[in-house]
Amino acid sequence: MEKNLTIGSVFKNVVLFSLPYLLSYFLQTLYGMADLFIIGQFEGVASTTAVSIGSQVMHMITVMIVGLSMGTTVSVGQAVGAGDRKQAAHNIGNTVILFLVVSIALTAILLSLVHPIVVAMSTPTDAVSGTITYLTICFIGIPFITSYNIISSIFRGLGDSKSPMCFIATACAANIALDYLFMGVLHLGPAGAALGTTLSQAISVVVSLTVILKRRSIVLKKSDFKPCRAVMGKILGIGIPIAFQDGLIQVAFIIITIIANQRGLNDAAAVGIVEKVISFLFLVPSSMLSTVSALGAQNIGAGKPERAIQTLRYAVMLAAGFGVLASIAIQFTAEGIVSLFTDPSTADGAAVVRFGGQYLRGYIFDCIFAGIHFSFSGFFCACRKSGLSFLHNILAIVLMRVPGVYVTSKLFPATLLPMGLATAAGSLLSVVICLIAFGVIRRKSTLVLVEE
Repeated sequence: MEKNLTIGSVFKNVVLFSLPYLLSYFLQTLYGMADLFIIGQFEGVASTTAVSIGSQVMHMITVMIVGLSMGTTVSVGQAVGAGDRKQAAHNIGNTVILFLVVSIALTAILLSLVHPIVVAMSTPTDAVSGTITYLTICFIGIPFITSYNIISSIFRGLGDSKSPMCFIATACAANIALDYLFMGVLHLGPAGAALGTTLSQAISVVVSLTVILKRRSIVLKKSDFKPCRAVMGKILGIGIPIAFQDGLIQVAFIIITIIANQRGLNDAAAVGIVEKVISFLFLVPSSMLSTVSALGAQNIGAGKPERAIQTLRYAVMLAAGFGVLASIAIQFTAEGIVSLFTDPSTADGAAVVRFGGQYLRGYIFDCIFAGIHFSFSGFFCACRKSGLSFLHNILAIVLMRVPGVYVTSKLFPATLLPMGLATAAGSLLSVVICLIAFGVIRRKSTLVLVEE
């Protein structure tokens, strides 16, 4: 359902739009967490490591697709804010054609690179076979992942964050049921985790397409599907920097995983588990990024940039506040959380819990800083200045996060705490750069209505 986000209380709009978005992210994150949790109940450390490494690769691919689709959310949002339904329909039609080509090409490329990817991840020997199987099945499902995220980006550009939540809720329930069937009953291991994920994504696409056909919020004509260089250029101009930004962040995390893999199987499993926990806690920062992008785009399209700035302020307060509370709570619960994903009664399981607790206690402070710079990234995206988001993230990765983790891994071989703190330091640098960039934008008064 199309919703006008350019009127009414800004704070209320932020909360009402972000809550379904937050729940959607929560449910989507349950995919990976459910895979890890369930396989940990039926398989050993090798299978858990295979799924954690494989799902991290899939998470990187998914967030890049989501980042690329941000161009659709902003383009559709600006058109809706300006009251131009014809342009909104044209943007949607070109999105469908564009991402159809992207999904097919991406599937073919990734399937040809399965083995090199597993080698590049420095996957422990015992987990190689399971990781290859997991990734092969998931790569075949790339068109479903792309379809779901594109459909969701269109709905959010229209101001509707509730429908995507319903789509992913259905898929999540199916994924958990299929996981227990494939891993618990049929004992398919990593292959079962991948099958559950892929089939549940297909279900979400079927459900979302059914809703679109029944609702017909915006009527698409045949001419809307005619490729237009200007429209696709606008979508890609916004989405590519965000996709590269998100991809580079995940590459940095994968490099961290590789560093951990080289320390041994227990360290690798601990880092993989903590990455899943952090991805869950990052739901609030991620939802604020998307909320600021969608609300900001509509308000800028309507010629109300000050409302976009107010949206940013509220998002920063909410996300950073959550980060502070989470950081305090984790200091007392780190080992207990990690133990949910492995058996602490075994020697290997106990080591995974100990290392995971150390890593999580340091890493958790990233929630505070990420809450701030994610919100700014959403604002820059809404202003069609997504290159700034790419800039601050690449600088943080190259100058702080990766070298910091590498150095601390060498200096402190007996603990993962310093490695966790190094990741948080990278986000702190991003915050500093975002504040400087935002100050420059305000001083130069460049926040203006973007020309179509």
